[in-house]
Amino acid sequence: MRRNKITVVGAGNVGATAAHWCVAKELGDVVLIDVVEGIPQGKALDLMQSNPLDGIDSWVKGTNSYEDTADSDVCIITAGIARKPGMSRDDLLNTNFKIVSTCAESFARYSPNAIIIVVSNPLDIMTYAAWKASGFPSNRVFGQAGVLDAARFRTFVALELGCSFEDVNALVLGGHGDTMVSVLSHANVGCIPITKLISPERLAEIVKRTAHGGAEIVDFLKTGSAYYAPSAACVLMAEAVLKDKKRIMPVAAYLNGEYGAKDLYTGVPAIIGGSGVEKVLEIDLTPDEKAGLDRSIQAVRDLMKVVGLA
Repeated sequence: MRRNKITVVGAGNVGATAAHWCVAKELGDVVLIDVVEGIPQGKALDLMQSNPLDGIDSWVKGTNSYEDTADSDVCIITAGIARKPGMSRDDLLNTNFKIVSTCAESFARYSPNAIIIVVSNPLDIMTYAAWKASGFPSNRVFGQAGVLDAARFRTFVALELGCSFEDVNALVLGGHGDTMVSVLSHANVGCIPITKLISPERLAEIVKRTAHGGAEIVDFLKTGSAYYAPSAACVLMAEAVLKDKKRIMPVAAYLNGEYGAKDLYTGVPAIIGGSGVEKVLEIDLTPDEKAGLDRSIQAVRDLMKVVGLA
């Protein structure tokens, strides 16, 4: 029986850790590709040598050639420069636009039936760039947005209440940046509305911390950005595809009229399965939440104009 094949583009912290999560979950064989010679080969060999210790049989290959990625089922694109202190995700725009476009086009040439998951920032624009460069149907290209942001929100809520992380449910929509919208009207803890458990003042602080969750980590690290949670989030999305799980997740999906927007990618709840984004789900939002989402969508569109995508 043929095993799943997963390509991870970019052998930096996010890419290498994503490869590790894929192997740990035995989602399939992994190809780790990077433009820097030796780095993907060394990290892949090191990762594969952990298999006997963990009782895992995933094959891992490091390479600098897209030919080795042929016939992949899923591609996770993490390539691009990382944020430094004082930089916003948007500061990465022009450099990463060129990098992600080249990666998506090169990958699609060898795996025309695959699904692409984008992690590179600024996320919404990079996902659109990957879609255009790959030539894939829009449902087969989507980005990691709200899965990571909601995980951060859930973490902060669990810490606030001293409860299990598992019992916190939340949605974070819109652009993966400072304009993201934490949807409090649909957040709960063990089925209890979150507004019944946390004061409006504390919730406002948690919402703000969520929006700046990545920057907070960058400020601590000084010379790098987050990679454990981002890589875990994108691998969760890849797992939903490879196992056709039909998970409902907030992802950067292509909108064609949903939420009043067309021809862009942004964070919305969607059903993720074997064919990628199987359905974008439109949910009721409060007037403030809808206004926030509209502002976030406009911010995404403004960035698209900078690189000639709108």
